[in-house]
Formats: sequence, C-alpha cells, structure tokens
Amino acid sequence: MVYLVLLIAILAVSGAAILIKLCDAPAMVIASYRLALSSLFFLTVSGLKKQNPLVAFGRADLRLALISGLFLCLHFATWISSLKFTSVANSVLFVSTSPIFVAIGSFLLLREKISGVVMVGIAIAIAGMVALSFNEAGSAENAGFGNTLALLGAIGGAGYFLIGRKLRARVDTIAYVAVVYSTTALLLLTLTVALNLSLTGYEPQAYLLFLLIALLPQVVGHTSFNWALKHVSATMVALVTLGEPIGASILAFFVLGEKIAAFQVVGGSLILAGVGLAIWSESTQRMKMEAVVG
Repeated sequence: MVYLVLLIAILAVSGAAILIKLCDAPAMVIASYRLALSSLFFLTVSGLKKQNPLVAFGRADLRLALISGLFLCLHFATWISSLKFTSVANSVLFVSTSPIFVAIGSFLLLREKISGVVMVGIAIAIAGMVALSFNEAGSAENAGFGNTLALLGAIGGAGYFLIGRKLRARVDTIAYVAVVYSTTALLLLTLTVALNLSLTGYEPQAYLLFLLIALLPQVVGHTSFNWALKHVSATMVALVTLGEPIGASILAFFVLGEKIAAFQVVGGSLILAGVGLAIWSESTQRMKMEAVVG
C-alpha cells in the first residue's frame, strides 16, 4: 500500500515543473499561491472534521513543525526560482539530490541505520543523476545559478523530510500538513510582499495554473509523501523522489519541447534501478521485522 501511495505521489509531483514553466508569474508568487491554496484546503478539511490541527501538537512538536515550514519555504522559494534559469531536467535533477542530505541527517539526527543495500541504491541513483547532468538543455546562460538554487531546494527538502519523519510518528497527516503548509504559506507571502511582487493582475490562465500546482503536486503529491513518512524511513521517501526527474523530463519533452538526450535515458534507467533496489531492500527488511514480531 505504501509504495502505491509513493507511486501516486511521484506521478503528481512530476508535473509540477511543467506547470510552473507554463505559468507566467514570478517564482515567489507561484510558490505563495501553491502553499496558500494547499493550506486553505487542509484547514477547510480540518474545519469540516471539527478538529483544531494545533491540538495535535505539544509545545516542542509545534516548534519542530514551524521549523519544518521554514525548511519547506526554503525548498520552494529556491527550487521554483531555479526553473526560471535552467531547464526542467536540470532543475529536478539537482533538487532531487535531497536523499544525500536526508541520509546524512537520518544517521546523525534520527539515529536511523542505513543498510548497505540502500546505500548501494543511493549510489546507483546518484550515478544516474550525474549522467543526467550532461543534458545539453542545462548549458543555457545562468543555468549554473539555476542549478545552485535547485541544490539549495534539495537541502530545504531534506530538512522538511527529516522533521516530518520525526513528527509523523506522533501527529496525523492532516494536522501535520495543515500546520506546516500554513506556516510555509505565511513565510512565502511575507517574502513576496517584501519583494514588492503583486499577487493580482495576472491572466486567467495563471490563476488556473496556480490552482493546479496547489492541488496536484502539493495536496496530492507532497501530502502523500508526508503520509508515507509514518510507514517508511525519511531516506526511503526522499530516495523515491529521485523518480521525479524521469517523469518531469518526459513531460518537458512533450509539453515544452525540451530534448531528451542519450545521457538522460541512461541516467533515468540508473535512477529507476537505484530506487527499485532500495525499495526492495527496505520492504524485505520490514517483512522480516514483522515476521519476528508476529
């Protein structure tokens, strides 16, 4: 069940970069609408359930949730901005390096052991990302700056996943995302206003894209990742997101006309192999543990 949810999440987030590329609005405005609409959705759900999401948090957990929102703000502010400077393939490639930072953080902060097989899977997937970095579309002017922004987005995403792994053991999905998304939305809106960017005056198509970006990649995609954090490690969830460059690159080819180079085919195959190996390793380990407990 958990891996089906992760598959749905990958399919949902793979379209994010394409929708953002098609949206004729500043990056910070897109990010602000994405999180504002997403948080409004889950606050409405909480209201319909007559539940106050803050009740689910103790004081220490609430502080962690606010820090998670800060990391998510960093993730979206930098990654969405990167799409204005580099190709879809390169942007999602660099932002997908978050498993490296998650693996380090999981070991240092959460004391989660990483099996040798999972490490091999990460290594294979990273090799695939290196192959993808040869994508010619990323040679455009300012691509280096865009790639750096996407890398910062990876660090933000890693912090978000690590804190989510810790809190999701105690807090249910709806309450967690309602608080974290709302925190992120407030931070992004504050930055947008501080940068004197307008939240109004765009074409109707832009507002439709704002809605789609909020509903598909965020409400469906990111929320599914948060749900999975209670059932598998943060490293595993972050590793599965490495499948995003494949889906995004394919969509970019058909929708935006971005070329898919031979290196991308090789890299995509390696990423899938690495993800598959890691999933097999963790699922086998979980089955053994459940058998022992049973």
